[in-house]
Amino acid sequence: MRKRPRETMEEAPINLTPLIDVVFVILIMFIVVAPLLEMDRIELASGPSQKQPPQAEQNLVIHVFPDDTISFNKQPVSLAQLEKLLVQAHVQYPTKHPQLFHDRTARFGTYQSVKNAVESAGFTELDVLLKPQ
Repeated sequence: MRKRPRETMEEAPINLTPLIDVVFVILIMFIVVAPLLEMDRIELASGPSQKQPPQAEQNLVIHVFPDDTISFNKQPVSLAQLEKLLVQAHVQYPTKHPQLFHDRTARFGTYQSVKNAVESAGFTELDVLLKPQ
């Protein structure tokens, strides 16, 4: 029996150039697209300049309570009813902004649903009023 010499197999080097090219293309896409994304703007009023808390407008006040129930102008409503009432309110008061008093222990999903209802009713701004601790 004759022994064959062991062939030393060298592994081919891994070519990383295509991977790096793809990463750079994705990075450039994020750099170009990021400024074009529409983000919700949240502007906070300066607290110390106001001595009195903001007064609720009598016609467009939304409360979200700790148990995620919703009231519109002190009347309990469902989310579907809220959207209909907001559409009517937008027709009557197109220049006013709804004010949302959202309890800190209520779910964020409730806030998002109310915000979506306000936007679908045609309002472009929503005042979110928070109580100081």
